[in-house]
Amino acid sequence: MKKLIAGVVLGVGLTAIAHGAGNPEAGEANAQVCAGCHGAGGAEPIAPNYPKLSGLGEKYLHQQLVLIKEQERMIPSMTGLLNNNSDQDLQDLAAYFDSQSMPIGQADPDLVDQGEALYRGGNMASGVPACAGCHSPDGSGIEAAGYPRLSGQSAEYVAAQLKAYRVGERDAGQNASIMMDVAAKLTDQEIEAVSSYASGLN
Repeated sequence: MKKLIAGVVLGVGLTAIAHGAGNPEAGEANAQVCAGCHGAGGAEPIAPNYPKLSGLGEKYLHQQLVLIKEQERMIPSMTGLLNNNSDQDLQDLAAYFDSQSMPIGQADPDLVDQGEALYRGGNMASGVPACAGCHSPDGSGIEAAGYPRLSGQSAEYVAAQLKAYRVGERDAGQNASIMMDVAAKLTDQEIEAVSSYASGLN
């Protein structure tokens, strides 16, 4: 039993190392093309429906870059942009963007109470779990699990992704099924409220 536990601990440790192997300095050199849509450091996108990339989590970012490159996650504006990048290049990009600071937005005061209730407690009546369970109480995400940071993300982007999960348009990646199940139980009003709350969470 002790050997089994040691093996699991070692395996988790090696996985963490493998997903923390990006070089932020190398990633910065390749990130200039990303700035055209996501802004310098991935922190200030040119449109609110584009995601902030800064501080999202290296593992999550790497997973999404791989899915986009392999066209498992279809984003028309990114088609072909990553074709010449090796997996190490993608790791480096993920490490660079994760090392940048995420600017916090301002939640709509009229939606804060409902958004906070959903984020922290979910909706027991409809079976919606608390967002904080996977994305952490402060919205910083859980790096080891590949759960991204939500704190500071654009409300418009979060809402668009929840709706995409809800209708099955975003179905790529190991955690997509979790989000599809959650989003299927959310109303438009709940999506608006929790997305707004997340944008101002700090």
